[in-house]
Amino acid sequence: MNLLRTLAQVSSMTLLSRILGFVRDMVIARLFGAGIDTDAFFVAFKLPNLLRRLFAEGAFSQAFVPVLAEYKNKKGSVATKLLVDRVATLLGLAVLVVALVGIAAAPIVVYISAPGFSSVPQKFDLTVTLLRITFPYIFFISLVSLAAGILNTHNKFSVPAFTPVLLNLSFIVFALWLSRYFDPPVLALAWAVLIGGVLQLLFQIPFLSRIHLLPRAKLELHDPGVWRIAKLMGPAVFGVSIGQISLLINTIFASFLVTGSVSWLYYADRLMEFPSGMLGVALGTILLPSLSKHFANQSSEEYSKLLDWGLRLTLLLAAPAALALALLAVPLITTLFYYGEFTQNDVFMTRQALVAYSIGLLGLIMVKILAPAFYARQNIRTPVKIAILTLLATQVMNALFIFVFPLKQAGLALSIGLAACLNGTLLYTQLRKRDIYRPEPGWGKFFLRLLAALAVLGVVLWFVSGSDSSWLTLSAHTRALKLLWVVALATAAYFVCLWVLGMRFKDFSKHVAH
Repeated sequence: MNLLRTLAQVSSMTLLSRILGFVRDMVIARLFGAGIDTDAFFVAFKLPNLLRRLFAEGAFSQAFVPVLAEYKNKKGSVATKLLVDRVATLLGLAVLVVALVGIAAAPIVVYISAPGFSSVPQKFDLTVTLLRITFPYIFFISLVSLAAGILNTHNKFSVPAFTPVLLNLSFIVFALWLSRYFDPPVLALAWAVLIGGVLQLLFQIPFLSRIHLLPRAKLELHDPGVWRIAKLMGPAVFGVSIGQISLLINTIFASFLVTGSVSWLYYADRLMEFPSGMLGVALGTILLPSLSKHFANQSSEEYSKLLDWGLRLTLLLAAPAALALALLAVPLITTLFYYGEFTQNDVFMTRQALVAYSIGLLGLIMVKILAPAFYARQNIRTPVKIAILTLLATQVMNALFIFVFPLKQAGLALSIGLAACLNGTLLYTQLRKRDIYRPEPGWGKFFLRLLAALAVLGVVLWFVSGSDSSWLTLSAHTRALKLLWVVALATAAYFVCLWVLGMRFKDFSKHVAH
């Protein structure tokens, strides 16, 4: 399997999902703007999303995929199928209980997660209603993530990468054509979340059936494989919850800021997640099964080489993305969101948060590459300890950036980014200290070439993009064409510079055995 080609395939599916995600956000921004309704919805949507990352994409995947890879490589298809059946049954029961509790306790959950809303009864009540509609999403999306783990372990990466497209399509359909039938119209967005979760699960069922791993209900509490996953999930839940607690605390801070702050952070976060998902999530997804296989086969040298490849590719693509997000903040925001109810003030408030996020983008992506190096070894305690320190650092920075330096929503974004840089640095240090990762020769030359290409990229973006104010006066069509031209020219300048300095596409080709 060519990992670079696989990354391109996964990233292309992710690109499609992200493009539709931006269309979704453009529609939401145009129809709802940034106010009480969107603040309420984004809080209601964030809570099941946090639990999704905790139960599904976070702790569960970190514990499940390495054990599943070991079963697949060493114990055969029968044992693997039995493990899948038993794990799916327990996961489904657990998240069903969580969903029911969340619906019943919605007022308490909203009060804890966004206490500032309690001073505005209309906003608080609307958030409770939206949360009750969206909470069952956690049940469906957790099973979607279980299916994704199974498919990824069998090198079927494109299917899980495409699946989020269905959620975005659900959002677009409900917002554009069905919102008029709801009172208030923002309720349509909550139903879009629930229906999107159902569609994603249904889509993956045929692909699981083709590899003969469609789960069947089999409750068995004494299965040794299930217990191994449960024991790994213990520290994993704690570790992932630390990151989610950090995001939740940021929402609490934002709920006390002026109306619109939650929405400005959301729109900035969506732009930041574009390169994060295109590279960080995609690369982390394809690395975890391969690293788990190398660990199971005790191939420490190949393990290190695979990490080295991932780190170089990350720097090559993430560093220019971070620079571009900072320099093209207003062009991106105006092109995607500056319509209808989204005002000039919303543009500049979102820009502040986006520039702050861009500072930590490289760290955010690095964590997605370095953490799987521990998960693949079934070592979750080390990332957990680092996550605890990161949480403390985030809250210290939150206090500084809100109460000492009046950075408002930009301060909350900056604290997340800087903490991610700290997290990535500590993970890297531990990998080196334990001799898990040994850098391959040529890093010095690689850095010099990268810095030169970044300098060229920065100069091109600075002079070609023009002033921020000029983007506010352009028509939507002109903004889109100009942004495409600026991005295309800057991208070409960056990669031409790398080519002139001696880098070649084949240098990043990486093959692993199935």
